[in-house]
Amino acid sequence: MLTNRYMTSVKNLAPIFQKIVEGAAPDKFTIAHLKGLGFSSSNDFGVLALLKDLNFLSGDGTPTSRYHAYRDRTQSRRVLGEALKEVYSDLFLINETLSEKDRSAIEGKFKQTHNVTDRIASEQARTFFALLQLADISAPQVKITPKAEIKNDNTHETPIPSKAINSIVDTTPSIGLGGLRYNIEIHLPATKDTEVYNAIFKSLKEHLLEH
Repeated sequence: MLTNRYMTSVKNLAPIFQKIVEGAAPDKFTIAHLKGLGFSSSNDFGVLALLKDLNFLSGDGTPTSRYHAYRDRTQSRRVLGEALKEVYSDLFLINETLSEKDRSAIEGKFKQTHNVTDRIASEQARTFFALLQLADISAPQVKITPKAEIKNDNTHETPIPSKAINSIVDTTPSIGLGGLRYNIEIHLPATKDTEVYNAIFKSLKEHLLEH
């Protein structure tokens, strides 16, 4: 993946990200909100599309969980680093620890991928390096998707790091119909609130397993 977004001027990019940390998250991050932060130049408006590509904002400008995570000063650089590794993943195939010495290769990658001119490729590279200065790309990316699988062969696989959830699954009856075997896979939300898990498994038991 390689975004084609860029800003014609990056002088206010760092201050804009600093304002994201300092201020409260808006209901919608719009040009009007950006102006309210003190950035009224049209050169700065390109940051909205960039934030959407970085998954800081949804399509309608609503701040995402990544936006809110970035507001935590203790993890801001790591959060942005993860975003860059996703949105500019093709560049990290050139070098896992990209630096200025890779600029020519990076500009060439933009030209090759998006069929842009030298000037646009230079702007795209400059935007990337401005973001890179604000990020920590050394931290490994870790994505955890909790799962629970229930089988009707009297065995239960419940790789969920929660004793409460395990106890619910273990007491859930198996599914059987005419000797047929059913596998149920549940993708659970990432949350520390066990009540969410309790509600999910209660609904599963009432609507599927007891019929």
